[in-house]
Amino acid sequence: MGHGVRVFFRRLSKAALVLAMLMSPIYAEDAATSLFKVITVKDEIVIGLSAAELDQLGGRDAGAVAKSLAGNGTLSVWQYAVRKAPNGDLEQAPLRKIGLIAHDSLRVEPYSTPLKVLPHE
Repeated sequence: MGHGVRVFFRRLSKAALVLAMLMSPIYAEDAATSLFKVITVKDEIVIGLSAAELDQLGGRDAGAVAKSLAGNGTLSVWQYAVRKAPNGDLEQAPLRKIGLIAHDSLRVEPYSTPLKVLPHE
């Protein structure tokens, strides 16, 4: 491997490290609220649950949300939507508190977003 190639990969590694360090606060902030997409035959919505709410449901994944909904028949959650922050950036923010009703054709999936996710009450 030539000297120029080694220098290129060394710089690439440093750039990747810097990028990872810059992105870490974003992921740490987003970890407080997990987003899920709830899909029915008619529509789909995005909901957000805090770590404490997920722990109460018995897990931190879509399966725990679906299992809780199926077991209880209903679930009260925050619906999330994209909005523009005062500085002009787009962000995922709580829109309103809603009630979900269990249904055989309902599906819950994890939802990822590159946007900042705001916590709910």
